[in-house]
Amino acid sequence: MTITQATEITHAAMLGLGVYRPERVVTNDEICEVLDSNDEWIQTRSGIRTRRFAGEGEGLLDMATTAAERALAVSGVGIDQVGCVIVATSTHPEHTPASAPQVATRLGSTAAAFDVSAGCAGFCHALGLASAMVRSGAETHVLVIGVEQLSKFMDPTDRGTAFIFADGAGAVVVGPADATGIGPTAWGSDGSQAHVITQTPSCLGGHQVEDPVVQMEGTAVFRWAPFAMADVAHQALAAAGVGVDDLDAFVPHQANLRITQTLSRNIKLPETVAVATDVVDSGNTSAASVPLAIEAMLRKGEAKAGDLALLIAFGAGLSYAGQVVTLPPIE
Repeated sequence: MTITQATEITHAAMLGLGVYRPERVVTNDEICEVLDSNDEWIQTRSGIRTRRFAGEGEGLLDMATTAAERALAVSGVGIDQVGCVIVATSTHPEHTPASAPQVATRLGSTAAAFDVSAGCAGFCHALGLASAMVRSGAETHVLVIGVEQLSKFMDPTDRGTAFIFADGAGAVVVGPADATGIGPTAWGSDGSQAHVITQTPSCLGGHQVEDPVVQMEGTAVFRWAPFAMADVAHQALAAAGVGVDDLDAFVPHQANLRITQTLSRNIKLPETVAVATDVVDSGNTSAASVPLAIEAMLRKGEAKAGDLALLIAFGAGLSYAGQVVTLPPIE
């Protein structure tokens, strides 16, 4: 028996982007009804003014499915053409079954489906995997979804995390293209810093909380991310054969506005490069933050479909990944 496989490498690109933002907008003042803080302190520390929390009928699977449906509609790709569904998330409440097969079923698909757990870097990890599948000929179209419901995994009294995290979903369809639309992935990990961002069981008000809550050593993250990720950014640029002057946009994980600003300076981005700042309105949505930030830039006219952008994401693990891409169309 002879095994045959594709020998011609195909170009891959994001063919369409869809997002889901929960209806409920949560202000800093509302956060401070429980948290011992104030709006000025939160904005000075993080840049965040508002974030969104999922409500009734807006669970993780619901948000992921809606974002995916919108991405499929924009791309003009039918669910029957999708060979694999990858969901990047850290907040699906069950280790098994994974969220991806359940999302695939909701979409009407029996395609291969699995979750990626790489913290806030999950979407860029999944995007790299999807690109490799398409380029190798293993699949023609892959659906990539980043989704989080972090509001269920927070201690509302924790001054280090309660004002940062939020909910949402973003999805892209990755498929064949006439030119390279997703560059090589520069990625890695540093498990020696695994303690910096964790989920641990917690007792609040004397009652055991069923879901673990996120805990983070914010100072350690700030000391690491803006500097180590500048090197990763240049690795991704070099792998794609692109210089900073060729970029139209920079879309980092929306962790913190101060981290974004410091990282942009360390990369030495020219002023002509638009920088995503969706964290101001959406908070930190972990694995959903990169696609949500792309959509915000496109919707606001800060960038346009076809522009050349650098994506960088980093988070729990510690894990990180980035690539140079052409931005996809939205609704």
